[in-house]
Amino acid sequence: MRIKGTTAAEIAGSVRDQVASGELAPRASLPPVRVLAGELGVNRNTVALAYRRLVEAGVAETRGRGGTVVAAVPQLAREGVGAGVEGDCVDLASGNPDPLLLPDLLGAARRGEYSPPLYGAPAVDPELDTWARADFAEDIDQPFRTLVTHGAVDATERLLNAHLTRGDLVAIEDPCFLASIGTLRLGGYRSAPVRVDGAGMRPDALRAALAAGARAVVCTPRAHNPTGASLTEERAADLRAILARHPQVLVIEDDHFSAVSARPYHRVTPPGSTRWALVRSVSKFLGPDLRLALVAADAGTTARLEARLSAGTTWVSRLLQHTARELLLDPRVHELHERARELYARRSGLLVERLRAQGIEVPYRPDGLNVWVELDVHGRAAVADLARRGWAVRPGHLFAPDPAAHQGAIRVTAATLTEPQAEAFAAELAATVAELHSTAT
Repeated sequence: MRIKGTTAAEIAGSVRDQVASGELAPRASLPPVRVLAGELGVNRNTVALAYRRLVEAGVAETRGRGGTVVAAVPQLAREGVGAGVEGDCVDLASGNPDPLLLPDLLGAARRGEYSPPLYGAPAVDPELDTWARADFAEDIDQPFRTLVTHGAVDATERLLNAHLTRGDLVAIEDPCFLASIGTLRLGGYRSAPVRVDGAGMRPDALRAALAAGARAVVCTPRAHNPTGASLTEERAADLRAILARHPQVLVIEDDHFSAVSARPYHRVTPPGSTRWALVRSVSKFLGPDLRLALVAADAGTTARLEARLSAGTTWVSRLLQHTARELLLDPRVHELHERARELYARRSGLLVERLRAQGIEVPYRPDGLNVWVELDVHGRAAVADLARRGWAVRPGHLFAPDPAAHQGAIRVTAATLTEPQAEAFAAELAATVAELHSTAT
């Protein structure tokens, strides 16, 4: 490795050239600032600036006392992948909705009038836009515009990219949705974990994140994944009051479970916020393969997002929008959503009851597809033992912005859980905990 240059730009360019050519492999250590400055005959501040530019560009990353290394592509956990479901294991790990509670996508795609659009056509299906505006208007009492993105993750990533730069601090829930962790890591943003309890984001933790300089907040107002927590009216008011003191902060609300949530939506975006977006994906109640989310946002944010979704480049397929429109306007689908709302709430509640009967406390009744269980044993050890017993769940540390956190938790997907399964799983989990306790002593 031979880094050259006498200015920060030249030094950074030399490193980038060697990374691009393969001379510097991912995770390769760069020389200490003092050493490289001596070799090049430049001031240490020049090398430090070059390294800082490399980090900002995503080419390198700092590891404290471990120095500066060439960045590698992050290995990210995803829903439904690598959950350890093998053989006859009962899948309580995937985070998926119940397929029997999803409507017929192909049937909807064949209904109604659809004309294949050409370049230059409106990016949003007019009838879908009308439906979305009416839906959002029930919850938003300030001016907004609507757009369609390729799902909630796509919306969040584009919104952050529209307003932030690499290295900016983003307040996210702790524990957190898997994809949010990946979005921040891939985008080069720093995370400010905000602890979550049964009522949602904790005000003291949000206040601390904003005081630390967070420029954006990503919040799940209900059916939080992985905990199942939903904001109460009182908690939402507390968070609005805190955010009102920071009108420049981008507020993203990911209301992913809207159509089938058993809890009401409580808005955290204050009236004076200048940059905000409410995102409602359809994946959990129309189907994960319908890659689509509806977004309501302030005019400035919508303009920035629209520029990244301009017709002729990356607009969301009008065929997908047609399908979503047909489903969202179908009374039979509304009835299916009512049934899904009832069943998901019943299944998660049933699991909580059975766990409590075994002495495993879940302090609140969750909403959504998942139940978060805090244990007094190591979560990964519990996951491994449960797999041996025929049950697949996910360890809590995967959902932590800091991987060292939530080591004693597991996430259980209750979307398809039957009463016999709930009874058996609770007993097996209790046996697992007891066995791990005995092994520890």
